[in-house]
Amino acid sequence: MSGMPERAYARAGVDQSGAGRAVAALVDVLARIETGRDSRAALASGHYANVLDIGGGMGLALSTDGVGTKVIVAEQLDRFDTVGIDCIAMNVNDVICVGADPIAVLDYIAVEEADADRLAQIADGLRRGAEEARVEIPGGELAVLPELLEGHPSPLGFDLLGFCVGLVKLDAIVTGAEAEPGDALVGLPASGVHSNGLTLARRVLGDLSERPPELDGASVGETLLEPTVIYVRAVRELIESSVGVHGLAHITGEGFLNLLRLQAPVGYRIDDPLPVPPVFDLIAERGQVEPAELYEVFNMGCGFCCVVPWDDREAAVALLDKRHAGARVIGQVTENAGLVELPTHGLIGSRAEGLRVAPA
Repeated sequence: MSGMPERAYARAGVDQSGAGRAVAALVDVLARIETGRDSRAALASGHYANVLDIGGGMGLALSTDGVGTKVIVAEQLDRFDTVGIDCIAMNVNDVICVGADPIAVLDYIAVEEADADRLAQIADGLRRGAEEARVEIPGGELAVLPELLEGHPSPLGFDLLGFCVGLVKLDAIVTGAEAEPGDALVGLPASGVHSNGLTLARRVLGDLSERPPELDGASVGETLLEPTVIYVRAVRELIESSVGVHGLAHITGEGFLNLLRLQAPVGYRIDDPLPVPPVFDLIAERGQVEPAELYEVFNMGCGFCCVVPWDDREAAVALLDKRHAGARVIGQVTENAGLVELPTHGLIGSRAEGLRVAPA
C-alpha cells in the first residue's frame, strides 16, 4: 500500500491498517493467557462473538461493542434518546452471527457530568433497543469521569458501551464453515450509516443543521443519528426455520470484507448490491471519497448478510423481507478463497490488503 495517496478516513484521523496491526498485537498477547485448565472457548478469536462451553451441550455467546463517535453527534444535537438503540444493536447483531439467542446486555456509561435528564434519555434508547432485541438489561455501570471526558460541547461528554451474552447449543453454532461455492448471499437493508465510519462522515458533513436536498428534508445530524437496525428477530426466525443457514455476517466497519470472518475457505461476489442510501453519495461527493474506500469504511446500505443454500434463497428472502423490507439476494459464494468482489464497482479485496480497483 506504500506510495498510495492518503485515504479520506486516515485524513479524518482513523488509520484502519494501523488499527488492524494493533488489534493483531493485542490478540497475540491475550491468546497466551494460561489459566491452568482447558479453555472453554469454542471458537478462535476473530469471529463476531465467541462461545464458551458451559456444559450440558450448551454454549454462552459473548460479545462487546460501543457506539463510537456517534456519541459526538448526539452531544452536538443535544439529543441522547437514540444512541442506546445503537449500543444494543451493535452487540446483539454480533451475537446472532454465531447462531446464538441474545438474552442480556450490560451497559457501561461514562459521563463528564451526571445529568439526570440526559441519562434518562440514554436509558430510553437502551430500553427500546432491548425490547426490540428481546434482551434484558439486568445491570450496568455509570462512571463520572470529568478528567477523562470533554464533550462537544462540555459538559455533555459521554461514552456508551455494551456487553452481550446469548445462549446457543454447541452443535448449533454457526461459524460460516458450511458456506460453499454457489450458496446465495442475502442482504438486509441498513437504515443509514449505523455506528461505523462516523469520524469520516462527521468530517465530511460538518454542518449538522444543513438540510441537503439529497436527504429529502432531513438534516445531516438527523440522518447521522438514525439508529442502527436490530436484526435479531428476523435472523432468529431464519435459524429456526427449515432454511439452511451456512453463515451470518454483521456488516460494520470494513464493509463487505466482514464476510471473510466466516470460517470457510471461500470468497464472496456481490454483483447485485442493495440500493445505496443518499447519505453515502453525499459523503462521496463532498469528501471526494473513492468507491474502494466507501465500501471498506461503510455498510453502503447493507447492514447484515445471510449465507444460505442456493435452493433455499427464495424461502430465506421471503422470511427476512417480512421484517426488513427490501431484503434480497445480492450475490453468491465463490471459489476465490479470501476474496470479496464487487464487479459493479470494479473492486476486489481481502482483509490483508483492503478493497482496491480490480486489475483489468
